[in-house]
Amino acid sequence: MKRRFPAGSDVSSVDELLASISGEPTDGRLKVGDERIVDFLVKFARKLLAPQMARRYPELASLGFFLRRGEINKVLRQLETPQGVLRFGRGLVFHIPPANVDTIFVYSWALSALAGNSNVVRISPRSAGAAEAVVEALNDALKDAHPAVAQTQVMVTYDRDDKVTAALSAACDLRVIWGGDRAVNEVRKMPLAPHARDVTFPDRASFALISVDGWVSATPEQKRDVAVGFYNDSYWFDQAACSSPRALFWVGDEVAGQQARTEFRAELTAVLESKNHVVEPAMAVQKRVSAYGVAADGHAKSISFDGNAVATLELTAAADVPREWLGAGTFPFATLPTLSALVPMVQRKDQTLSVFGFSQEELEALAHELAGRGIDRIVPFGNALTFSDHWDGFNLPAEFTRLVTVQS
Repeated sequence: MKRRFPAGSDVSSVDELLASISGEPTDGRLKVGDERIVDFLVKFARKLLAPQMARRYPELASLGFFLRRGEINKVLRQLETPQGVLRFGRGLVFHIPPANVDTIFVYSWALSALAGNSNVVRISPRSAGAAEAVVEALNDALKDAHPAVAQTQVMVTYDRDDKVTAALSAACDLRVIWGGDRAVNEVRKMPLAPHARDVTFPDRASFALISVDGWVSATPEQKRDVAVGFYNDSYWFDQAACSSPRALFWVGDEVAGQQARTEFRAELTAVLESKNHVVEPAMAVQKRVSAYGVAADGHAKSISFDGNAVATLELTAAADVPREWLGAGTFPFATLPTLSALVPMVQRKDQTLSVFGFSQEELEALAHELAGRGIDRIVPFGNALTFSDHWDGFNLPAEFTRLVTVQS
């Protein structure tokens, strides 16, 4: 196993890895909201927010913001308990994040560390780019950190090895699995200790909603902001993140919606040009193969390509929306008469709705109609990829802790 954080010599066995974090840390065991961890995360966040880092990897700015001291304090306030109830970390948490979203492992790990846990994180050998920058920043921040951080937090890379994963699973108190349904099911075959349990993040699908009336009444500046937000939601991580919109629904009048869609595509094309967005040849091919595949299956009645960066597919019926990844910049669309028309289409695997042009009352009414059958997040355009401590319906800080009652 290649040791990524703390940087050092490679780990020859699982026993060696577990031994490195099983002892008593300097100055005592970790607590919920441990200041040694908080100080380290704040220093790490500053490195992510440095201008040169933000220019190179703009998605890391959201991570840096999430780990500022003020945001951390908001998380910790949620973990306060009444008199007679104490909160502790669960113990050892084993994280298995996906390779296609380079930074998700940091959110999961940071919340678990703040909860007072020791952590082992497997970083996929296929991770690159922003993940490498994150690891470098972590190790840089470690130079001034309390020794307890290095003594309780470990990130390693190893090729697929069921024996290693099984041994870490057997040793942990909580296992966090990110990935597709198949990956989750494969890992779940490896038993946990009787007291331990899983928190899983399997395949999810997400969509975008625009009110036709909201678009028509929007100012040119608002329309440009919507297109920029949609670009950030869709093109970061090549539209492969679970919360990236896989389709775009317009809600309102069909005729007015046609003009709105034309304007929106023009705005999105302008944003792509301003960003100097480059489409790799393989992605351009993927997009066309996927788009024609949807049409061949009878689910799309028209396809349009704006160069290699944008493909739009008019769905035969809104309920035909594909939930699988079709390639970055591929957007099936349909018009719905009302928000309520979305309700029968929603499935349990549907996660995020990014929206524009609706009131808070309209969106809360939609959530009540859905009643938990699907959709865990409704957020404005531009916020689909903004991680929250409430994710996929889980209150993660609470999931990473356990409660002890004390009565005299």
